[in-house]
Amino acid sequence: MSDQALAAHIGAFVRHHRLEQNRTQDALAHAAGISRSTLSLLERGQTVTLATLIQVLRVLDQLEVMEAFVVEQRVSPLVLARMQKEKRQRARGKQGDGTTEHDW
Repeated sequence: MSDQALAAHIGAFVRHHRLEQNRTQDALAHAAGISRSTLSLLERGQTVTLATLIQVLRVLDQLEVMEAFVVEQRVSPLVLARMQKEKRQRARGKQGDGTTEHDW
């Protein structure tokens, strides 16, 4: 998708959810703290700031779409094998002064 097509897709998403919640542009814009014309630009796929989009998504209760941007740490198999090798295999029974934990 081109940048323009993506922006139009996002605008259609916002408009769909606004209408589904039976909100006017004025009401949604006021709740999001933006102007109606800015919301109109967003719905038409025009350029708006990321902060504006987040504010509108928050008011529409649609922030779950942001989960697509979660970065998960992935460990390579080699690093995982090295970490497993370095794990302790046994507990040490001696303390720092040379005595055992339990003197029988």
